[in-house]
Amino acid sequence: MNAYPWLEIPRTVRFSDTDAAGVMHFQHLLGWCHQAWEDSLEQFGIPVGAVFPGGRSDQPSVALPIVHCHADFRAPMYVGDAAVIHLLPKRIDPGCFEVVSEISLNTQKVASGCLQHLAIDAVTRKRCSLPEPIERWIEASTLGQIQPL
Repeated sequence: MNAYPWLEIPRTVRFSDTDAAGVMHFQHLLGWCHQAWEDSLEQFGIPVGAVFPGGRSDQPSVALPIVHCHADFRAPMYVGDAAVIHLLPKRIDPGCFEVVSEISLNTQKVASGCLQHLAIDAVTRKRCSLPEPIERWIEASTLGQIQPL
């Protein structure tokens, strides 16, 4: 169990997550990774409107597009499986970070996904530093770990 509850997100495999073979479809795993990251930010206390455009509040000045992603399956996941998504954020440089999501059923690691984000100015579309709320979330999630600058 992780010491930080905002980094452990429970999720149940739904019928709509599966393919014709009755197992979780690959595209839904990446969706789970992104949704777990969103849930984690909210649980940490960061309003979604501070990070994601399209809400009813002011739009964020920094966009965080995904510039790389991948997913790995180690075992099938079926309808009704109760999984836990363990998030492992990592700063890559001052304007880039990734979130690795490790998906487990009980104690068995069954899948993982990685989303890499790049910070860009929402108007100029030029690379910039990560927004302060994301910096706080990454820093808090890595307390007690040695991180490169």
